[in-house]
Amino acid sequence: MEAIKKIVVIGPESTGKSTLCEKLAAHYNTLWVPEYAREYLEKHGTDYTYEDLLAIAKGQIELEERTSSKLKVESSKFKVQNPIRNSQPSTINHQQSTSLFIDTDMYVMKVWAEYVFNNCHNWILNRIAERKYDLYLLCDVDLPWVEDKLREYPDEGIRKKLFYFYKELMSTQSTPWHIISGTYKQRLQQAIDVINENFTQKIAQK
Repeated sequence: MEAIKKIVVIGPESTGKSTLCEKLAAHYNTLWVPEYAREYLEKHGTDYTYEDLLAIAKGQIELEERTSSKLKVESSKFKVQNPIRNSQPSTINHQQSTSLFIDTDMYVMKVWAEYVFNNCHNWILNRIAERKYDLYLLCDVDLPWVEDKLREYPDEGIRKKLFYFYKELMSTQSTPWHIISGTYKQRLQQAIDVINENFTQKIAQK
């Protein structure tokens, strides 16, 4: 079974996380995991509670696991159909790895819970400790805030404060991470460059 490289896109709201995940998945011909919170809040309303955040966190993990399993199946089928894959252009050395792009993980849930409720469920903290990823892309707040019924913080000061929280979290963990900034087009190219550099080097060293 091919190793799946899990690449997480995180950051404050309205920083292009979903757009970046979708475009990266298209570029590398793979799958991506949407943010489960949007589905949950559209169904249950935006007047959420502390317990709702735990439900959202569990739903995010479940969605990630389902998508990961689907990708493994599709990758296995692709391997059988294409035993020699040197001609596949839109992959991270697709002979040895498959990428999964994830919009939001438990770090996002931690920042959300602590900022709104000044507390975080142990279940979320435990998932942070036990789950492993290969790369984080932290989206900067230099994109204009886009109004959305599910978004809460248009204030530039709050956006910068939340970004600082994410940056501090990234600085204290061991997974490689990079800040992604600029226009949507620039962000996509930055992300592609970072991904190719990280994973082609690791593969070459094997």
